[in-house]
Amino acid sequence: MFLDEAKIEVASGQGGDGIVHFRREKYVPRGGPDGGSGGRGGDVVLEVVPTLNTLWAFRSKPRFHAQPGERGGPSNKTGKSASDLIIPVPPGTIVREASTGLLIGDLTEAGQRLVVCRGGRGGRGNATYATPSNQAPRMAERGEPGDRRTLLLELRLIADVGIVGAPNAGKSTLLAALTRAQPKIADYPFTTLAPNLGVAELDGGETMVLADIPGLIEGAHSGAGLGSRFLRHVQRTRVLIHLIDGSAPDPLADFSQVNSELALFDANLSRKKQVVAVNKIDLPEVSRRWKEIERTFREHGFRPLAISAKERTGLDGLLSNIFKLWLAEKVPEEREELVPVYRPKEEPEAFKVSREPDGGWRVAGKAVERAASMTYWEYDEAVRRFQRVLERLGVDEALRDAGARTGDTVRIGEYELEWQD
Repeated sequence: MFLDEAKIEVASGQGGDGIVHFRREKYVPRGGPDGGSGGRGGDVVLEVVPTLNTLWAFRSKPRFHAQPGERGGPSNKTGKSASDLIIPVPPGTIVREASTGLLIGDLTEAGQRLVVCRGGRGGRGNATYATPSNQAPRMAERGEPGDRRTLLLELRLIADVGIVGAPNAGKSTLLAALTRAQPKIADYPFTTLAPNLGVAELDGGETMVLADIPGLIEGAHSGAGLGSRFLRHVQRTRVLIHLIDGSAPDPLADFSQVNSELALFDANLSRKKQVVAVNKIDLPEVSRRWKEIERTFREHGFRPLAISAKERTGLDGLLSNIFKLWLAEKVPEEREELVPVYRPKEEPEAFKVSREPDGGWRVAGKAVERAASMTYWEYDEAVRRFQRVLERLGVDEALRDAGARTGDTVRIGEYELEWQD
């Protein structure tokens, strides 16, 4: 089964907690702090696996969560960092933010990796807080929370040559004739419900990857007949075989309609080099009309080739022509839509103070929420350190300016505190 679009939720692992611990040895009555720091949480990584050709696996498993880092131990033992979570994807996978559609990465090469969520760092143990003036700190950090995001994966097949045309033009039959592919073939429109790939072997050991794109109908660029999902696979091809059904009432009209849909979907598609092939020349009525069809196309600036995919006639000339164009287009064109988008980076220490319906206050911001989640609230020293963080970030001043009074409730992340001015 083929699937070329999937939405997944990914979350990296939380860092392991640091601990508060002091040496306990015989004859050492006042052992120093030796609480170890936590290990790092696992990253979430997408990796290209060349044997995959669909996103179908994500249909049954759309959520992925990396493991957290381990807690620190006594004797300055650092907790073990978690392994990265590797998610295999097929070549040609485009990764976007589901909420905004902004591009994150374009994965095309075997073994290529993309980190989509960074694991949280481990919290520091009390041994790291020891100073000459505070030789027995009773404070530590909890592990940093991991990231969480929803991604949209799109698959665009990586093929050198795309075979396009109207429904029932014989694209799958041609692919099977030119390659060793075994697509589903039948004598009715829309037999092909997903793109098929095949490899054509040429003289001199060269190979070309061909893809037949399901028949394009009027309105395909806007999604009619799932056309927009099929058209995206044409974007990576270097050249096109435009296959014409020679038995159609108006072959030139079919040719024009398909080209219009290509141009409406992406202007770059209309500029791709094409070899026009008129199929079904083995049929008597098509053979009788060939001179007329050829003349009509030549009048519009095209030199069509007469072939029969079923009888495998005229295919050597077709391959020769497409190979020449393919060599001429050896350097892939720029895919403007895949240039990474500029995103203004959020200031990590930025925060926002707002009033909640019950009269309490909400402080929202990446740095302040992270500091709250990493605080051991049961240790007074850790709480005082968090208060200093609020002062450094300017949160206390912002609350005061907003009108917060002693005794008001202040919520930061999942924590609820009482404001003391």
